[in-house]
Amino acid sequence: MTTTEPRSDLRPPGLNADERTTLLTFLDYLRESVLAKAAGVPEPAVRAAGVPSGTSLLRLLKHLTAVELNWFVWAYAGADREQWEDEAVSADDTASDLAHAYREAVTRANEVILACTDLDRPGARSLRETAPPSMRWVLVHMIEETARHAGHADILREQIDGSIGR
Repeated sequence: MTTTEPRSDLRPPGLNADERTTLLTFLDYLRESVLAKAAGVPEPAVRAAGVPSGTSLLRLLKHLTAVELNWFVWAYAGADREQWEDEAVSADDTASDLAHAYREAVTRANEVILACTDLDRPGARSLRETAPPSMRWVLVHMIEETARHAGHADILREQIDGSIGR
């Protein structure tokens, strides 16, 4: 979307469900909000840093992809591989490719979440110098992380073309 007209605001999920479903639904809602903010933004605006720290819409997508894989697949599920690198956006990265990679990471993360039958069960390891956290902790942490970056994406998108709303 490259219009200054506000797009309709998505609303948070209105569920009265079990804890895992509620947490995952809110996380999915935030994930889609981030993807929506990057959708339709033309080059070079989608990769342009909107703040002195260098944050861009593509950088947020790439960062969140690594975070999803590292917390759910590497740390919680214990994937037998090195952590995913949280690399800078390269000249070869496209909005379409990074959105696709993020969606794939979300699919893999959701498989781990849905396979977990006990939110209190700790994962295989931690990304921090702590004992492995429970699935509940990882879900709440990822809601916080994704919400923070969705807010960054809101601001970046408004700076680019005036679009507001989730």
